[in-house]
Amino acid sequence: MDIKAARRVSERLERAVCNPLRRAGSSKDVICAYWLAGRCSRNHCKFMHRESPLLAKHRGSPLLAKQSHALPDKRPRKNSLVWTRGGGGSGEKITEKKEKVTEKNQETVCEYWVSGNCVHADKCQYLHSWFRGEGFSRLAQLEGHKKAITGIALPSGSDKLYTGGKDGTTRIWDCNTGLCTEVINLEGEVGSLISEGPWVFVGMPMSLSGGTVLYVLVGSVLVMMQAWNIQTAAEFSLNGPVGQVHAMVVGLEVLFAGAQDGAILAWKSCSESNSLQLAASLKSHSCAVVSLVVGGKMLYSGSMDHTIRVWDIETLQCTQTLNGHTAAVMSLLCWGRFLLSCSLDQTVKVWDATKEGNLEVTYTHNEEHGIIALCVMCLAEAKPILFCSCTDNSVRLYELPLFAERGRIFAKQEVRAMHIGPSGLSFTGDGTRLVSVWWLVVPSGGAS
Repeated sequence: MDIKAARRVSERLERAVCNPLRRAGSSKDVICAYWLAGRCSRNHCKFMHRESPLLAKHRGSPLLAKQSHALPDKRPRKNSLVWTRGGGGSGEKITEKKEKVTEKNQETVCEYWVSGNCVHADKCQYLHSWFRGEGFSRLAQLEGHKKAITGIALPSGSDKLYTGGKDGTTRIWDCNTGLCTEVINLEGEVGSLISEGPWVFVGMPMSLSGGTVLYVLVGSVLVMMQAWNIQTAAEFSLNGPVGQVHAMVVGLEVLFAGAQDGAILAWKSCSESNSLQLAASLKSHSCAVVSLVVGGKMLYSGSMDHTIRVWDIETLQCTQTLNGHTAAVMSLLCWGRFLLSCSLDQTVKVWDATKEGNLEVTYTHNEEHGIIALCVMCLAEAKPILFCSCTDNSVRLYELPLFAERGRIFAKQEVRAMHIGPSGLSFTGDGTRLVSVWWLVVPSGGAS
């Protein structure tokens, strides 16, 4: 019996020393891990400062690090995000989780940084910038409008920038100083603003009496188009469209304007009077026309009725109806032989002509949010950059033709007006009344 009792005592002692997950009855049965490491600073340590033959046999085992007074376990806990790759097993998963969290945070601008009082500085997990990516910077902010920006134009060869807004004004900015040199007060919200050669066109609703908006007959508004010749300062009034003018474009010396009632008004220049005369009203859409673009001899119109119409400019006849989108077609863009369209259905579609000459979708790019505007920047020896404004208050930048993401512009509200200038300059206008001037630097030899 004495031999069996002695054996049980020996087994308990062995378990107390070698099993890190269980303790013996006394702390004197546990070897001090700090003492083993040569750096125990306690004068009267309650753990053993000696080594038994059995413990010496297991010295170096990672189990020793988990004893009660052992060295702190510096390996991360399950919820820690400090593990690096190479650890294997759960370490890989933790790293991936960290990367996802970082990516998610880097898509949000720090609201404290915006207000100027973020205390985390460079250690903040949110963006301290209005742009994420490389080679892009904001040069200036133009402040003056009282409501959302709806149109931006920089006439070719001019040093004046024109902007229009829902505050009923068109502002002219000096590109050299960034100062507003003139404010043109209008009598209604500016629906669109474009430039063509020396001309700047503004589309807006006007009341018959010149006062507040007057709804006539079926609730539409008489719209007056106004145009200025920036060389002669001549002003012309162009009466015609009914409802707000949401889009305008010039092609083959014809000015087209898409109106709220679904009509597209066409004006042709008159050399005798040096003005524009209403030539036709193209009626095919059942809802407002919100986007127009000219490619070659064809006019493309996008509407709230979810369709795209193709028009022959010479005959002013509709030749095809495109039904690829399931929501409003907000913007159209011609790039080479392709037609690009975006919609609130969260897609960008690329159209190409078949052998028969009809347009069909060859590629669909999906976004997580609705898309409201497109424009493209083409720089020498560089891949074209597509600007894609979304309803989440951001503008995605993609390299064409593969839609490889180049970066992202952030704003406080939706960016509804964009314009591409010369030498890498671009302009965005958002719902916070600000016009931002951006500069994209493309390395010599093309974008990577």
